[in-house]
Amino acid sequence: NRLKQWRGIATRYDKTAQSYQAAVTLASLLMWA
Repeated sequence: NRLKQWRGIATRYDKTAQSYQAAVTLASLLMWA
């Protein structure tokens, strides 16, 4: 699951909510592109 990969990357590199939200947004954009 691609979203799980992105979530893992986000939590691994920075555990702040802002970074998590940014990673989710980026993942969503890439999936819709």
